[in-house]
Amino acid sequence: MPKPIASDLPTDPQLLHRIRDRLYTPRPDQDGHDTGDHVLNPDMGPYATWNGAPKDAAVLIPIVDRPREPAVILTRRTEHLSSHAGQIAFPGGKIDQTDSDATDAALREAEEEIGLARRHVELIGNLAPYLTGSGYKVVPVVAQIGFHPKLRPNPNEVADVFEVPLSFLMDPANHQKHSREWRGQRRFFYAMPFGEHYIWGVTAGIIRSLYETVYG
Repeated sequence: MPKPIASDLPTDPQLLHRIRDRLYTPRPDQDGHDTGDHVLNPDMGPYATWNGAPKDAAVLIPIVDRPREPAVILTRRTEHLSSHAGQIAFPGGKIDQTDSDATDAALREAEEEIGLARRHVELIGNLAPYLTGSGYKVVPVVAQIGFHPKLRPNPNEVADVFEVPLSFLMDPANHQKHSREWRGQRRFFYAMPFGEHYIWGVTAGIIRSLYETVYG
């Protein structure tokens, strides 16, 4: 497992409790809530490359309650996937018609992608939807894993599963703003490099949303 990058900020020993307190009251699903790729790219609009109705999706943010400090489970997608190949991601995907809601979709995807059984998941709450430039309206579902079950990554979708200390992800000093040239414009995004893993884009944006929800 990669070693955490040192931070000058002290670790919050009550971080998991703080998250629970802030998410205990359900947040309304407001389309106008200002979270998404467009926050750093206001000139591109909420759905930069999509003109139709938003596509509903959900991801699970699994926080393992380790004795030393909580950690977040992340995945690295396989290289052969048609979209976001090789990128760091939370377990998740499109909300199917058979899913009862976003939470049901996030739990289903986590079980399919990394073998995380629902019985090991204790739901905490949802973040506000995250709007992506490709037209997705992603509901992040935050959950606690009481212990680390034996995961079974699906080799068709997941190349690696790893953990990042929650304190690292909630340290704003690690929330870097990077940019790339995209369709003749400079596009900005959050990035949180962790050892050999480059966490960026939507995944980093959702982590930033969690931080702003907890500490905002």
